[in-house]
Amino acid sequence: MPDPTPSSSSTGADVPRTLPLGSRTLGTVADTTSQVVIVRGTTTGSNAATIQFYERVGADWLPRATWQGHVGKRGWSTHHVEGDLRTPVGTFGLTDAGGRKADPGSKLPYDQSTAFTPPAPQAGFGDSTADAFDYVIAVNYNRAAGRTPLDFTRPLGAGRGGGIWLHVDHGGPTHGCVSLPRAAMRYLLLHLSPQARPVVVMGAAAQLSR
Repeated sequence: MPDPTPSSSSTGADVPRTLPLGSRTLGTVADTTSQVVIVRGTTTGSNAATIQFYERVGADWLPRATWQGHVGKRGWSTHHVEGDLRTPVGTFGLTDAGGRKADPGSKLPYDQSTAFTPPAPQAGFGDSTADAFDYVIAVNYNRAAGRTPLDFTRPLGAGRGGGIWLHVDHGGPTHGCVSLPRAAMRYLLLHLSPQARPVVVMGAAAQLSR
């Protein structure tokens, strides 16, 4: 089960609670979005991350859950390219899901397939086992929204990488994806709703505070 994070107090009765992001980053979250996953790395070169899930209720953004996970082995990149072992920084839609396991009740379109296969096993990586992809949620970085996560359309070109997903964590860094505990993936699949236009906001702490 997720670890709920208590709601923070507003500084005054008329001050809405907002997302813990800098003003520039906050401006990348559309007014039509009411669900946000924040992936916050400790430093630009660290592969450890804290993942938080927020929902907007009225004018307030309320924290619902917090987990620990991992990102690319070399941390973060503001110009991700294929094979750099970094996770792209930015705000991206979450519209499509899938995995090797049966749909647990996802509100997002879900594609169950054995074609969700891990990278070749490598020492030091946590995403080289098949069950890492039991559940995945596609991050809309360099992909066509509204298609299975297995679709390899790359609007920015193949050189800019792609196939960036939220998936099951195995205690180590990834090749560029974001990994979360299995229970967290199931939680997000059950809660993320297309009507809420969910997004993920990703980056190192210093980057997200801008």
